[in-house]
Parts: sequence; C-alpha cells; structure tokens
Amino acid sequence: MSEILVLGAGMVGVSTALALQARGHDVTIIDRNAPGRETSYGNAGLIQTEAVEPYAMPLAPGALMQIALGRGYDVKWNIPGLLSQAGAVLAYARNSLPAAHRRASQTWGKLIRQSTERHGPLVEASGADNIIRRDGYIELHRTPAKLDKARSVAERFLAEFGVEATVLDSQQLRRLEPSIKVEVAGGTHWSDSWNCSDPGGLVARYAALFEKRGGRIVNGDAGDLHRKGAAWVADEAQGEHAVVALGPWSPLMLSRFGLKVPMVFKRGYHRHYHMDAPPHHPIADFANSVVLSPMRRGLRIATAAELTRNPRLTPPQLKHGEQAARELFDIGAPVEAEPWTGRRPCMPDMLPVVGRVPDQHNLWAHFGHGHQGFTLGPVTAEILADEMNGAEGWEALQPSRLKR
Repeated sequence: MSEILVLGAGMVGVSTALALQARGHDVTIIDRNAPGRETSYGNAGLIQTEAVEPYAMPLAPGALMQIALGRGYDVKWNIPGLLSQAGAVLAYARNSLPAAHRRASQTWGKLIRQSTERHGPLVEASGADNIIRRDGYIELHRTPAKLDKARSVAERFLAEFGVEATVLDSQQLRRLEPSIKVEVAGGTHWSDSWNCSDPGGLVARYAALFEKRGGRIVNGDAGDLHRKGAAWVADEAQGEHAVVALGPWSPLMLSRFGLKVPMVFKRGYHRHYHMDAPPHHPIADFANSVVLSPMRRGLRIATAAELTRNPRLTPPQLKHGEQAARELFDIGAPVEAEPWTGRRPCMPDMLPVVGRVPDQHNLWAHFGHGHQGFTLGPVTAEILADEMNGAEGWEALQPSRLKR
C-alpha cells in the first residue's frame, strides 16, 4: 500500500493517520510539537453529537451592536485582527443568513451525529475510558424565556436529527448539579454527547495507539513539505501522498501550492481553577459566553471567539468568564500562571475542507472544522481515507469549492 505523510498531530491529523493505517497504508505523522499540544489541547473537552447546526455569526441588530461596541462577550475583536481577515468574516456573515445556514446544517448534521460512534472504538483500543464520560453536558438557562426557547430547540433537534435531551427545571437541575450556588430557571441536559477530562491526553493516547500499530511520528517541520520527483518530502520523511491537517496553519501551507484558503481565525482562551467540589457535568453558560468543564487539572473555563492577530495578556472574555463561574460555584485560585490561548480554524461556509487539493498530484486537505475538530476528527478522517482509497468523497467538503 501507499506511503503517506500526515502533516499535523492534532485530533484531525492523528485520526487521519489511524484511519489510513487501518486500510493498510504506511503512515508517518510530522509535527513540530507532541501530539495534542496545540488547538486540540485547548477546547472544552466535549465530543458533541447534539451540535447539529454549525455556529452562525450573530446577525440580529442588537447582537451586532453589542459586538461593534465591544460590550458583549460572545465575540471580541480589534481593528488589526478584523482587517486581516475581513473578506473571510464577511463571507462567514453571508453564510450565517438563514437559507445558507440551513444548507450547511444539512451536511454538518450528518457529520456530527457520527462523532461518538467514530470515537468509541478508538477510545476502547487506546485505553482512554478513564478520561471519557458518556453522560453529556448541561446548558444553563438563566431566565424563564430562555428555558421556554430551549424546550422548542430540544423538540426540533429530536424531530429533525434524533438528538436526545432533557429540559430541566430549577429543582431538577439542582438535583443533578448540587454545587450550583444560585437559582437559575433551568437547563438542558444534552445527554447523548460525551466529555473528556483531558483533551490533549486523548489525542496523545490515540497517537500512542497509532505507534503501537506500527505508525511513525516525527518531531519535525511540517512546513518543509515539497516535491522530490514523484514523492512528497517533509523533514527527510517521504511518501507517495501527503495530507495537510495543520488546522489554522493550513492556509499558509497550501498557498505555496496554489490554493487560496479563506479562513476565520477565532481565538479562544482557557484557564484551570482549583475546585473542591466540581460539577458532575460540563456546564455551558452561553449567557456569559463560557463553558465550564471539570478536567484533571481543575475546572477549565473556556471562552468564546476573539478576532485578534495576537493574544491578549489579560483577555476580557476570560475575566468575565471567571466572574460568571464564581457566581455559580465555589472556585479557588488559578492552577496555571498564565491562560492558554489558541485559534480555531473556521471556514466561511462553516464546513471542513476534506479531499484532494486541486492541481496537485496526491496532495490532500483535512482541516477547517471550526469549533469541532476535537469532535469531528475521526468522522471526517474516515471520509478522507475512503476517498484516498478510491471511493467518492463528499462534494460539499471538497477543496475544489475554494476555487469557484
């Protein structure tokens, strides 16, 4: 079978390597860092089957005014960060309109519903059951109006996608999460999603499984990719095929090979805090644009989106998230001296890029999962591996759409 280079050792890259290896290929992963130490490390730890609609940009006049004036915490921005990706942001906004968003959701929903099914065998084979919980997460609703809206969403998601959820009143929520200190109207228990107490550790275990099965991981410069005769070469490793799975670094790589990739880079932050009695489930407090996840290192406070070139030393979203978390729970001091930050690779049409790179022999793309690379990596890895083995890819995900 073919020798294949996979560039990138995040969840997407490692899942790609495992899927190709399972089909008999000789695979080498190349990354400058250890597996799972970049974008895959920094998420809220959710493997989501309920997120059947991709994240749309808030377009209601009030929401846009909040963002423009810097008053909300869903999206923060500065002028250099916005100007550097203005075209992609405008395209993202157009695709957030109802008709375009529905089209994207048709494909997205089919992908996301497979996520736990695809992760399951990898979790078992890698011995990662001790960091996986299969009891979902809870989305808080602070007002009766939000709770009523949540009932409608849960009913629609069940009817259209088969998503299981239980809408909780305040007493039911209190029974599930007794450590919550304040009264809220209720919550939605999205029960068929999973959560992970060590996202970077899960990627590392998948990578160890890949090595146990005979794969090779090279700590080197994936950006060195070039042609040498009929082969692809990077950091002295070579293969007949190469897969670009570099997340937010993929556009820079592919620009050298004639593919212009518009991308929205949504920066996120997290920090861990000591907590004696953590919640039993991750808690999504979307009213404060934050997800609070019990992790091995403590309670992880993870923020929403920021459009900036460079990270902030004192991110306002994280400060606000900490205030919201302290309102809900008894939380101790931060575990780390500084917050973690990374960028989510979001495509303007909200769909990942999976398939053959146009006009390049045996060069493949696998990136652009937005907020859901941790969830979707094993799902789209199967799609790509099948296509590389001669099957038909998914038209909506093909890199060729970027040249239209």
